[in-house]
Amino acid sequence: MNLHLNMSSRALTKGTAISVFLICLFVISPAFLRAQKNSCVECHLQLEDSLKAPAVNFAADVHKQYGLGCHDCHGGNPAQEDIELAKDKSFKDAPKRTQIPEFCGSCHSDSAYMRKFNPNIRVDQLSLYWTSQHGQRLKKGDAKTAVCTDCHGVHGVMAANFPKSQTFPWNIPQTCGRCHANADFMKGYRIPVRQVEDYKQSVHARALFEKKDLSAPVCNDCHGNHGAAPPEVSSIAFVCRQCHPSAGELFSKSPHKQAFDGLGIAECDVCHGNHLISPPSDNLLAGGKADVCIQCHEAGTAPHQSGLKIKQQIDTFAASSEAAGTLLATAERKGVEVSEARFKLQDATTALVLARNLTHSLSPSEIEANLGEGGKVLAEVKVRGEAALREANFRRTGLIIATLFLMLLAAALYLKIRQIQAQSDR
Repeated sequence: MNLHLNMSSRALTKGTAISVFLICLFVISPAFLRAQKNSCVECHLQLEDSLKAPAVNFAADVHKQYGLGCHDCHGGNPAQEDIELAKDKSFKDAPKRTQIPEFCGSCHSDSAYMRKFNPNIRVDQLSLYWTSQHGQRLKKGDAKTAVCTDCHGVHGVMAANFPKSQTFPWNIPQTCGRCHANADFMKGYRIPVRQVEDYKQSVHARALFEKKDLSAPVCNDCHGNHGAAPPEVSSIAFVCRQCHPSAGELFSKSPHKQAFDGLGIAECDVCHGNHLISPPSDNLLAGGKADVCIQCHEAGTAPHQSGLKIKQQIDTFAASSEAAGTLLATAERKGVEVSEARFKLQDATTALVLARNLTHSLSPSEIEANLGEGGKVLAEVKVRGEAALREANFRRTGLIIATLFLMLLAAALYLKIRQIQAQSDR
């Protein structure tokens, strides 16, 4: 009897489970599917132009990748197909331009909320923005100034490490240039509009666009991004030193440091420029084609003569280094192994690079000492190069002698054969 009851109970339990499953399948599942539908996207995809664009662009949006939808920003009920029901009391229309920073900041400034998606993401963007030139102008009522969507986009926002993102390194100049290179748009701001054009001709742009060096500085590396503002004269050197610490340290020990500080002159900017920064060249030194020393020191004065001495030292060493390289190349073309000498020549090249960097210290004695060590290396390379050439010449002479000997031997052998043939004919 008990066994019969247990079997009946099990059958009942199994039947109940099947019933519950069928209820879920035919009742709950359709509701669940409806909840997963996004009527916002479905509806807007059927519209045209500016009303369709948000739905199309949202497919690649970083917010969608994190599981967020239209209602997370705009409210409403995307599960409802009826437009009036979808736009319920929670629906929020697109914010006014002046409201966008606070609109984005309602999530991006909430550390507890942002931690759910990326614990490492910064949540101080909004507070930084209010310190920027853009934010300060917006507070004063300038609706033209840049807000979040101008740099990041609206419904097609992409992560900064995605190459198609507007904030990916090689896209940033173009992003900033949409405003800052537009003369009509920038009227009234009294700032140049050549920054992007100048930057594209700079050594930094060559590194970024030609060499694909993503560490090369772009606009936000010098001006900041959310807290964007022009660097002050006193801070330009610190900005440049983020990438060029050695040159900055040497300059701080030079006579120029105190003079520049006293005159309120920006350090790096005076000699190298700002947006249009040319590749470093010996021609920037005193007496060069692009002599920057002459801006402050008249030709013939003691400081300018000191600069001429530095350039002469560097030019002499550079010429000797080039001659040594040519010597090794000649020997190499003649078939002599000179890899060890070429390796040694790299030490001389390093000495030249260090000497050029030492020009920031404006110390002829230090430069002379550094090039003196490099000169010893060049002398050794020259000795090895000349020895390689002598070996090449010796090999050539030996080859000529051996060739002549073989030719004579062949001629003698030919004559001997003719002689034997003549005797046999008789």
